[in-house]
Amino acid sequence: MEQKIHQGRNVKRFREMLGIKQEALAFDLGNDWNQKKISMLEQKDVIEDDILNQISEVLNIPVEAFKNFDEEQAINIISNTFHDTQGLINYSPTFNNNQIDKLIQLHEEKIALYERMLKEKDEMMARLEKLISK
Repeated sequence: MEQKIHQGRNVKRFREMLGIKQEALAFDLGNDWNQKKISMLEQKDVIEDDILNQISEVLNIPVEAFKNFDEEQAINIISNTFHDTQGLINYSPTFNNNQIDKLIQLHEEKIALYERMLKEKDEMMARLEKLISK
């Protein structure tokens, strides 16, 4: 029996991971949205594709993440990577043989993250300026 992925719960998880409140997401989605509507959306098993596309653009997360993220799979990955030994956590990840390539990849991801954070800061400042000027 295949477990169904709850898209609304996934929207909520990613929104919370990004530290965005329901009111802020509603504001970014437009005048038709409010906090209550976001709350109701996050309770839906399946969300319409056009709405998922809008949320994807606002949160800067691929639509596939909302459609495919499975909590059980994530828990399995975590439980297979971390082992509790007498109250101490033993982290035992698997690494590629070429660790230099992995280090370069992580560095590039870090740079991309910083650039994305700067862009998001600029967008947030623009939104604040827009709110102040109203």
